[in-house]
Parts: sequence; structure tokens; C-alpha cells
Amino acid sequence: MNVLILTSDAVGSTLLQRMLTIYMQFHKFDRPTINLHELTNGLAKYYSPEFNQELVGKKTLASWGYHQTLQQVVELLSSVDHYKTARLAHYHIRQRGDSVEHQIPFYNYLNENFYIIACRRTNVFEHALIMALNRVTKKLNVYNASEKINAFYDIYKSGITLDPGVFVNQLNAYKLYINWSEQHFNIGSYFNYEKDIPRLEQFILDLPVFAGQPELITWQKNFGLSFDNWNKMHYARSDIGGLALGLKSDPSQLLLSNSTNDTVAACQQLAPEHWPAVHSIEDLKNLPTETKNEFLKNSNFDQGIFSLLPADRQQELSQYQPGYDLAQHTIRQMVDLGIMISGPPIKKQTLDEKRRIIKNFGPLIELYNKWTTVNPDMALPVTDQDLSNCIRREAEYWNPSVILADLQHKMLPNPL
Repeated sequence: MNVLILTSDAVGSTLLQRMLTIYMQFHKFDRPTINLHELTNGLAKYYSPEFNQELVGKKTLASWGYHQTLQQVVELLSSVDHYKTARLAHYHIRQRGDSVEHQIPFYNYLNENFYIIACRRTNVFEHALIMALNRVTKKLNVYNASEKINAFYDIYKSGITLDPGVFVNQLNAYKLYINWSEQHFNIGSYFNYEKDIPRLEQFILDLPVFAGQPELITWQKNFGLSFDNWNKMHYARSDIGGLALGLKSDPSQLLLSNSTNDTVAACQQLAPEHWPAVHSIEDLKNLPTETKNEFLKNSNFDQGIFSLLPADRQQELSQYQPGYDLAQHTIRQMVDLGIMISGPPIKKQTLDEKRRIIKNFGPLIELYNKWTTVNPDMALPVTDQDLSNCIRREAEYWNPSVILADLQHKMLPNPL
């Protein structure tokens, strides 16, 4: 069965399509399953010696972009007989500018040949925050700790004021996405981020694509740990934001305080001629701030984050290391085979992190609540208590060792 996920982005669609693809590899199907990611920004057809057949995907794609017509996309999809998981993002459709006459046959083909899942958010306020942040960082998803550093270091250090106009535009874009998905598609399931992320494995295994399987294979059965515990480990190993925001001093100390000789060697290798000599950890720590920032942003630092966690958190998570490593090895093999272009993304920030780094968080709440009065069918207004409850639930799931003080009665003041 082919599966298409409709998305506006920031609704869990990348995680869902990657995980669905992985779970389909666990099970016995009569043909391969390949994740195409986005349908409308480039696909390529190629012969795969590993699968001994022609595949369509992005593995051999020379460049991504809108160089294919929607009819050409249909022809590529129709030319191979393997199963496909993919997404269709409304903003890509809007940016392409295809005429309605060309869009309708494309949608009809998808309705006839794909099981369609539409992604939704209950917390539309947070959705708009994420999308407005994405416009600044240019990072829809991150996959390792170094990506988090490169994308968010300056924001963690100094905070950010989001443009209210961009924020409202994202709210309106979500409304357009909802109307578009309901108007043009035969939706088979709805994926609600808040409700279904905590039960992602069950949501996936309940899909009709697995109805004919003699046995449902779980993450636990394959890797020796539950998907929830794998996901928490995935997040904790790269929780740059949670650690950076907890530091009183320069956030670069997050990395430098745990530097090793390998890090010194990397600095020596990357250093331009005008950099001061670095022969030890102390030399590295004593570099001028601008030089340290340059090193951190241009290095591929992705080690040691786990060891910076509180000792009790490390002890709690260390039991999952063997299963986590096994899963990561398997996922890398799937990427190498072209089954998908990357592994599952890492959660970027919790709502509490967003509250702390966005300087005009409070005014954006007011702006959002005004928007909901005009669009009551799209979202409900939020209160400080609603957001406090959400922050506490997230902390209990992602980082239970963190104590969130004074959240019972009101939101904490923005610390930046």
C-alpha cells in the first residue's frame, strides 16, 4: 500500500513518514517500500542493484527543485511498482504555482493510488511559533547535535524577537492548509501531533497498511527497547537547547567544558592561519568569544552531549544504549540503501525552550488569541495555565529530571 501524508510542516509529518517507512521494513510485504519525502520538489528513477529493480526516490537526484511538472511526477510514480511513502506539503503547491487544471488530475491520481493521512495540530499557537522560527533558522528539521548548534546557537545565546506579521501569516497558512486538505483529498486518517506523538507506534501499527500482517512487529521486538525510550535517548543525546539555556555564562561553555583531545585536534585541523595556537583544552577555552563561536559553528561537533546531562539522567538512559545503537545502525543501512533520505528527525525545542528564547512570547499569545476569535473553527485560544500544563507534560516526557518552578499558577517571566 502507498501512503501519502499531507502537511503544513511543524505537524510531525517528517517523523511520521520516516517511522512508517521503518516499520514497513520490519514486516513482510510483497515489494519494497521506499520513502520519497516531498513529491513535488524532485524525484529520480534509477536501477537499484540491492533491490534488483527500478526505484523512484531522491537517492540519485542531482538537485531538488520544481523542475518537474505534476504530470511528470505522476508518470514517475506510475512507472515503478514498489510501495511508496511520501508527503505533500501545501506550501510547496503554493510556491510551485501550478494551475488548478494541472493540480486536479494530480490530486485525483493521489486519491486513487495512496492511503492519505492528514496531519493536524491542537496547539496551533506553537505551530505558528515553530514556523516563524523556521523562517529565521532555515531549519525545518534537525538530525544531530551539531545541526542544533549551527541553527540555534545565537538564538540560545541572545534570544530572538519574532516578526508578528510573519507569525500571523503562519496562522493563516495553517488555515489555508486545512481547507486545501479537506477540499481536495479523500483522507483516510488524521494524525494529531499532540495526541498521536506520545502513541506513535500504536498509531502506525493501527494503519490499514499493516492489516494483513500475520504479526505486528514493535520497536521493542526489533531493537530490545521501546520506541518511546529510543526517542527519549535520541533527544537527550542532542539536547543542546536544554543545557544551553541552563547555563549562566557563555553558552559555548556547553561544549568547551566537555572538550577532549579529539576536539583540540579538530580545532587545530580547522583553524585558519590567523587563529591563536591551540595545544590544550585550556587554550581552547581561552580563545576569544568570536573565535570560539566560529569554531563551534564550523565544526561537526556531535559528541559528548550525553555526558553533560545530570548523573541520574545519564544513569536512567544508559540502559538504552545498546538498543539505541542497534537501531541507529539499522537506520543508517536503510539510508545507504536509498529506502529513505535520512533517519527520523530530533525534536528541536520544547515549548518551554521556545518561551525562554522568544522575547515577545507574551505579545504573540495576545496576537494568537485575537486570531482565534476571527477563526474559531481553526483553533482555541490559550491561557497561561494551558501553556504551563503543556510545558509540564513535555518536561515529564522528555526531561523528567528538570524542575520547572512556579508553573502551577502562572507562566514564568521571559528570562531573556
